[in-house]
Amino acid sequence: MKKITLVLSMVLFTIAGAFAQIEKPVTWSYVAKKVNKTEAVLYLKASIDSKWHIYSQNVKSGGPVKTTFAFSPSKDFSLVGKTTEPKAIVKYEDTFKMNVSYFENQVIFQQKIKLNKGTTIVKGRVEFMTCNDRQCLPPEEVEFSIPVK
Repeated sequence: MKKITLVLSMVLFTIAGAFAQIEKPVTWSYVAKKVNKTEAVLYLKASIDSKWHIYSQNVKSGGPVKTTFAFSPSKDFSLVGKTTEPKAIVKYEDTFKMNVSYFENQVIFQQKIKLNKGTTIVKGRVEFMTCNDRQCLPPEEVEFSIPVK
């Protein structure tokens, strides 16, 4: 009986250790602020763990997966222009053999919208890739839902 308990405990600790290895160095938060009755700005914030970074929306092909936003179509609002971002860090990365633009610590992307209704919920998803100086994680997609009141 003690052997079974010991083996079972070892298996559980091994499984728990495997799950502890999953890295999530980026967390997203969202908020909308109305500019007036018919316009609002969406703020999409990535908080990035120390020593990690995510890539700009403006990475050239042949490099890492760039950050992209996809907004679900709605009759309640329309997008005004493209999603904007602050000035990125630009650095040559041996992994990709090219200059790449990226963000560390945190970055806030902005998207203007025109409201066709007083309140709405803007839904969509963001795809991004996270790297540090040792590794890159597979690209990740995160869905979002942003209330505009």
